[in-house]
Formats: sequence, structure tokens, C-alpha cells
Amino acid sequence: MPDFTVAQAADLFRARPDRLVDVGQGQVAVRSIGEGPDVLFVHGWPVSGATFRSLLPFFVPRFRCHVIDLVGAGDSRFDRAVRIDVATHAAAVRHVLDNLALKDVAVVGHDSGGLIARCALAGDPRVRSWGLIDTEQPQGAHWRLSLLFATRHLPGFERLLTFALNNRLLRRNRFVLGDAFQDRKLLDGDFAEFFLRPLKESADLRWAFGQFPRNFDFSAFEALAGLHSRITVPVQLVWGADDPYFPVAWTRTMMSGFRGDVRLHEVRRGKLFVHEEFAEEVAAALTPTLAAPRPPIRAHHG
Repeated sequence: MPDFTVAQAADLFRARPDRLVDVGQGQVAVRSIGEGPDVLFVHGWPVSGATFRSLLPFFVPRFRCHVIDLVGAGDSRFDRAVRIDVATHAAAVRHVLDNLALKDVAVVGHDSGGLIARCALAGDPRVRSWGLIDTEQPQGAHWRLSLLFATRHLPGFERLLTFALNNRLLRRNRFVLGDAFQDRKLLDGDFAEFFLRPLKESADLRWAFGQFPRNFDFSAFEALAGLHSRITVPVQLVWGADDPYFPVAWTRTMMSGFRGDVRLHEVRRGKLFVHEEFAEEVAAALTPTLAAPRPPIRAHHG
């Protein structure tokens, strides 16, 4: 297909999604574009599927990309009766795979999207390979992440954080989002348009924004070792070498927990949103694993 630009990718998320999938607890928005092997993209908190907009131009020419907005984010639909947490999101991801009838799919997850995807699909025979970008590790929550969630049970938590995120100076503070990018100017522009301003403008999105950390169960970290032991297909880890939330040293240690072929690519100067800041390098690191055919099933001899 013709060259697909970053500007066109951004416009994709300004337009209506291709479909809304009823997952029982709200509706997940899905956008599908490109031709080739299927790849499912799962975003984390507090963003939406638009966080993959800079990667899409590198993937659309060779993959069928399915980008979702989980319930409570982006163009999803929901009311305040829904529960927003890792387990509910994981169930939603499985619903989406069922709805799209994907039988041979690679999965890319970033941040808590990587946690959600592993909870949903570790060991699932439909998954041919994984791409995990700066996401949770079995060692537990780093103090920077714990600090970010420390005030989650305070009344008005989401309003206070929304105010900070929508103040240009405050959001660049290292204890807000300032350490999520090497270049803090990237917190403005498209990032603010897609992820920060909507929290200010929509009371429902702001409510959902607060629910995920309030309902977050830190035992999810402990469960990762068991999930990794179920993943026997190739895994490509891509990490910002300077990520302060999920230290790359911990990632090197967790590699031994996967049962399949696992590789790590470290992006020099990259931080939490390494895929937005260094998209070409991240895409180049992910592509061989996402494009690889499903490994043959090994015969077991008794």
C-alpha cells in the first residue's frame, strides 16, 4: 500500500474506530489497518491505542495491525457501572481476539498493556509471538511507580492528577510525567491532545482514569513469573535504557523466566514511552519477531 505517514496515523485516531466490540463491561474500540500477518496492539494506563501512532507507519506496509482502546480510554464506550482493572481488561482482550476471529496473531503490549496482554493471552495457542515494550516485571513495583500510585485512594485523586497533567510545567516534573520521555517537549502536541486534554474535557474519562490505579492489585507483579513460564513462543523485549519506572536491569533478569526464545533490545536514551520517541528503532527491533511464522509444535516422547 502507499506510504503511510505519522500524520495519517494520528488522523486515524481522530476518526471514528472501525468497530466497537462489546466485552460485557463496556465496548472496546478497534481500528484495523494494513495487510499481512495479524498483530494486536495493547496500550497501557493512562493512554489509549493512539500511543502506537508513531509505530504504525513502519508496520502497516507488512502487517494487519489491530489497535484497541480498552474500556475507559480513547473511543471506548462505557458507563460508571463497569469495573476497570487488569483482570477486566484481560477478559476484554480475549473477547476482542474472539470477535476478530484471529487464529495466528502477534501481540505487542506497552506498559500496563503488556501486563494486561500477558494476563489475557500467556500460553494462548493463537499467539505466535510477543513484543513487550517497557512493561511490568516479576520483581515487583519500582519505587517510582509506587510513588505515582501512592495517592490513588485520596478523594479527588483523578482531578488533582488531571490538573497536573494539563499544566505544561507541572507535567514536565520528573515525579509526574517528566521522566517518561528523554525530550520532555514530547509531552505536548499530539501526546497532550490524545491523552491529557481528554481527561480535562470528559468527566467520564477522568473517572475511568482514576479507577485503574484505585483498583490496581500489586499482586499482579507476583503472577508474572507463572505467566512467563507458559509463554513458549518467541518474545522480543524492547526497553528504554533509561526507563525509571521499569529498570532495564530487572528486565535482563526476567528474561530467563520465558520458555521460548527471548531477546532484548535496549534503546539508548529511551525512557518509558520509548516507542513514541524512538519509533523507527523500536519497530526495527520488533519486526523480525512479529513477522516470524509460528514455531513448530515440539513432539513429546514418553
